[in-house]
Amino acid sequence: MNKLKLRLQLEQFLLEDIGERDLTSDLVFGESQTGKVVFLAKEKGVFCGENIIRLGYQILNQSVDIDVKVQDGEPIGKGEVLAEAFGPVGVLLRGERVILNLIQRMSGIATKTNEAVRVLNSTHTKICDTRKTTPGLRMLEKYAVRCGGGFNHRYGLYDAVMIKDNHISFAGSISKAVETVRAKIGHMVKTEVETETREQVIEAADAGADVIMFDNRSPEEIKEWISIVPKGILTEASGGITLENLSRYSDTGVDFISLGFLTHSVKALDISVKVTVE
Repeated sequence: MNKLKLRLQLEQFLLEDIGERDLTSDLVFGESQTGKVVFLAKEKGVFCGENIIRLGYQILNQSVDIDVKVQDGEPIGKGEVLAEAFGPVGVLLRGERVILNLIQRMSGIATKTNEAVRVLNSTHTKICDTRKTTPGLRMLEKYAVRCGGGFNHRYGLYDAVMIKDNHISFAGSISKAVETVRAKIGHMVKTEVETETREQVIEAADAGADVIMFDNRSPEEIKEWISIVPKGILTEASGGITLENLSRYSDTGVDFISLGFLTHSVKALDISVKVTVE
């Protein structure tokens, strides 16, 4: 995770919440009053957000002493102490909500990704995310997917070509779309084509796609269609895949399964903050 970008994002997130000042903490507590906050897991899962806690409080006040007791990607149990921070009470409370919101969401994503990896239980097929992320949080959410044992799909519209059904309709055909793209991009950029029929799979392979996606296809269809994909072309399954039916795709032979629910509708992991005033 890019720490420079993370710092800029955290500054904006904190500024949004604090604004001109924290009226409550500034009025109730003096600058000299110190205390401790404890981040506590209220359910089991996978932790993610070590740098959020460290950097978040450092931005507010470098005198805050931070002790993070678990690392990103580690399993955590209910009741486990995740981190402690010591310093001015006003500073601790000022950063609490922003930091807590982020680590709850990131830990929720890491936990859900880890569950998907375990349900799939495949030594070949990899679980990956999609672009269905929260605007402004993509870097953090995709990092959380990696902490949960998953892999990242493209980060945005800028780092890979993905020819979907609407592109194909406007271009006239898969072959035409791929040909046009190939004439304009560099050799380092991969091209993926979304397919819905056996004929489209053959056309995408013949056109020279680097990756072929099977969109909303059953495990049985994927098993059949993979046999006609030449070696050297990666395959991906996406659409209509849930935790409930994920295990059915474990022996299809597909290289990647992309799951939008890892980020777009995930439940935050329940983490609380306990305060001690000294």
